Amino acid sequence: MSRVVSPLKIGPIEVWPPLVLAPMSGVTNRTMRALYKPFGLGLTVTEFVSSNALKYGHQRTMEMIDQHGLEKPVSTQLWGDDPETMAQAARVVRECGADIVDINFGCPAPKVTKTNGGSACLRDPDRCEEIMRAVVRAVDCPVTMKMRLGWNEDGLVYVDVAKRAQDAGVQAVTLHARTAKQFYRGNADWEHIARLKRSIDIPVIGNGDLDDPHRAMERMRESGVDAIMLGRATLGNPWLIGQIRDLMEGREAQRAPSMADRLRFAIVHYRTMVDELGESRAVPQMRKHVALYLKSVPGAAQLRERIMRIDAAASVIELLEEKITELENASLVAA
Repeated sequence: MSRVVSPLKIGPIEVWPPLVLAPMSGVTNRTMRALYKPFGLGLTVTEFVSSNALKYGHQRTMEMIDQHGLEKPVSTQLWGDDPETMAQAARVVRECGADIVDINFGCPAPKVTKTNGGSACLRDPDRCEEIMRAVVRAVDCPVTMKMRLGWNEDGLVYVDVAKRAQDAGVQAVTLHARTAKQFYRGNADWEHIARLKRSIDIPVIGNGDLDDPHRAMERMRESGVDAIMLGRATLGNPWLIGQIRDLMEGREAQRAPSMADRLRFAIVHYRTMVDELGESRAVPQMRKHVALYLKSVPGAAQLRERIMRIDAAASVIELLEEKITELENASLVAA
């Protein structure tokens, strides 16, 4: 193996390959992280967790920061707008096994920003700095931070906030190259990521629109970032992770799996979720995943519509198995 990029170093933690799974609400639970890790992730991140909610220790909140152990190293991401509450939450997640504590200044969702959390914090860089200093003081593990360019185009504060992060002892910064107001519209502007890399000395992780392995490597080379973070593009397509890992390790990227093999893994994902969460919770959560695994499959629209109305896991799995047989028969005829 001839590596063409270097490992990501976050304090004493070496991450190889420098591929990070983005925190996604209602998605990156411990089951998904453990299933996706073997594809080639160097670091996984939990769903983002409210620092306020952690004070109460509710079961669902604690499940969000739970780990298998299979997906380590694991970063736990926290959001909130109060420095002391964030520090307290950081101590809790560290005690629960977080290898890294990540601060969320990136989420644009109204449920987060309406309480001045996530990307709304970027409207007040002084408050961002207070939060970062409080969290760094609170824990004995590396602290990282993820942000957007700013709240809007008139307030691009990412270089300022990153420099404050470096001064506060934060050991890596992830930048999603859109403003909060953009949500996921338009294109991520990687020129800003390249600018950030030139502006600070701590590692920079680039994020945004990395849905093709060769484009991801091109973005990494052009911007000079230390790692890349993958998010929505991996849903229904964890093979993207393996393809980028192959390129990072100096190999040709593996071919994408057949549609039948993709659905076989969808069934593995489905059964694992049911085993770990129970049918009543797993079935609704898996609807969005199955819809993505079905992308480009003939007859996917009709199948998705049927699956959305089914509450029994066994019935969904049966439909997927029937589709696999149909795809394989069609392949034999074509051959």
